[in-house]
Amino acid sequence: MSDLLRVRGLTVRYPGRRPWPWSPHRPVDAVTGVDLDLEKGRTLGLVGESGSGKSTLGRAVLRLLRPSGGTIRVGEFDVTGFGLRVPLEYRRAVQVVWQDPFGSLHPVRTVGSTLAEPLRIHFGLDGRELRDRVGELLERVGLDADMADRRAHEFSGGQRQRVAIARALAVRPRLLILDEPVSALDVSTQSQVIALLREIQRDTGTAYLFIAHDLAVVRHVSHRIAVMRRGRVVETGPSDRVCDEPAHPYTRALIEAVPEPEPARQRARRAARRTARGTATSGTPETADTPDTSDTES
Repeated sequence: MSDLLRVRGLTVRYPGRRPWPWSPHRPVDAVTGVDLDLEKGRTLGLVGESGSGKSTLGRAVLRLLRPSGGTIRVGEFDVTGFGLRVPLEYRRAVQVVWQDPFGSLHPVRTVGSTLAEPLRIHFGLDGRELRDRVGELLERVGLDADMADRRAHEFSGGQRQRVAIARALAVRPRLLILDEPVSALDVSTQSQVIALLREIQRDTGTAYLFIAHDLAVVRHVSHRIAVMRRGRVVETGPSDRVCDEPAHPYTRALIEAVPEPEPARQRARRAARRTARGTATSGTPETADTPDTSDTES
């Protein structure tokens, strides 16, 4: 399979703050020299703690911000070569599902009108054909077609995320960027949405760039995983290899931060941490920063 997404040397720099009103901005590199590849019909999990640069990378691929350096190619599109206007064909080829489904849906418009807009713009559908296609999209994500007349506040969180997925699928994209798509949902709803995404990928062949901070979730949905830390990719590889045999200390720290429901394993992990802390105190330096998550141990 050929690569659908190719990122080479990507750098994204923000102006940063001014130490004094009369001084220049101090630039901040949110992403530095990142290389990524994603094949057609596959899922690449992009994982890292808050502030690692993973969402910034996703926005650069979407062309919601202009990279400071490097190249991004999606199929035949040279994303970094776009001018001020992004081609409509690229907007159709690459879609996004955001973390907050309520914030990404119009609060006043009905769900049906939200789904109808991209169908009208990209395919020129109207009338009965348009209504039928909206109903098909809702049913495709596990909702009833007669829910098209409801508004966002009339849905649960999981249902709103299904609507957001349906809107992204309306234009039949080749690449879907999923930015923390299940982190705002409860565990049971997470599993349902993940199962839906895997089913859609199997049926449509859409490639996913799955951005999340939860390595356990990323492992279940991804064929490959890239771990980001401080704007750089520190490790990439098949999902099972990265999770079972991590090569980078930061990846190991992320894995150890995943909550462990088994009491016996919690105690074993706690003992291992005490041993590691004792070793570090006796003179061995730490090799990686610990992510800002922790076990819910009792």
